[in-house]
Amino acid sequence: MSHAAGGVHILPYSRVVGQDELKLALELNHVVPRIGGVLMAGSRGTAKSTLVRAFALMAHGELPVTLPINATDDRVLGGWELDALIRGEARPQQGLLEDAALSGMLYIDEVNLLEDHLINVILDVVSTGVLSVQREGLATAKHLAFGLVGTMNPEEGGLRPQLLDRFGLMVAAEHLDVDARQRLIRTVLDFEEELAVAGSEWLAVAERDDAAIRARLEEARQRVRHIPVPDTVVRLCAQAAERMDAVGQRGEIVATLAARALAAREGADLVEPRHLQRVLPMALRHRRPESSFEWGFEDEDRVKDLFETV
Repeated sequence: MSHAAGGVHILPYSRVVGQDELKLALELNHVVPRIGGVLMAGSRGTAKSTLVRAFALMAHGELPVTLPINATDDRVLGGWELDALIRGEARPQQGLLEDAALSGMLYIDEVNLLEDHLINVILDVVSTGVLSVQREGLATAKHLAFGLVGTMNPEEGGLRPQLLDRFGLMVAAEHLDVDARQRLIRTVLDFEEELAVAGSEWLAVAERDDAAIRARLEEARQRVRHIPVPDTVVRLCAQAAERMDAVGQRGEIVATLAARALAAREGADLVEPRHLQRVLPMALRHRRPESSFEWGFEDEDRVKDLFETV
């Protein structure tokens, strides 16, 4: 898969340094789209956009459809061709959600700055797989499926709890230490230099690594529905959600789906407690009252004994 799309060069996904939890969330949502999307929180300059674009290029072969902040309802949901309307003809015009279904992913940068009603509509389409539009005496309904990724900088404002809850997984950008920062700088420098090298072996190896990741994810997508979830794991999930004061039940359902996706990604024959324990922070951190989105040692300790007894 090329590292370039439309003349824009993107760092290969396999060469993005750090941000392991962000990568895991994107991959699990790709394996099981019903997880309902990924919300990434992090300060500016933490490679959120780079990672999303690199993932889309690796997984789908093209960049994600990007939703502009000032998008109108017609632009998002689809509308009518203006020229045709002037002539008295009603010709549907495809919206960004349908574009996303064709490309595989919708990306909303600074999702916390988007109007609430538009986020609601988009999240509803992601969760139900149906885009239903009724306006001006005409009604349409279509089945759509695409991966959703939103990014936000908490310093620029948050999302209301009911909107946070609609995102399946939430992850916080990792703070890189000195070693990781050094590797990141070197990787970016190498990438930019190799772009000018004809037949670059560096780029060829990176593309092969991307292809291997894509093949593993596609195999997981095929296997995931056949992987059983034991009742012991389901019970653990319910107990953990209660311990963490998770609001509603969407969190534990998403956690179970994500654990199953992780088991498929690892080639396991069934979902084990360790799979659930790994995904709990992503599924529950944004579903707690007055959460700061942190998931620290104290949070781990609250559920640790549950997993030690199985």
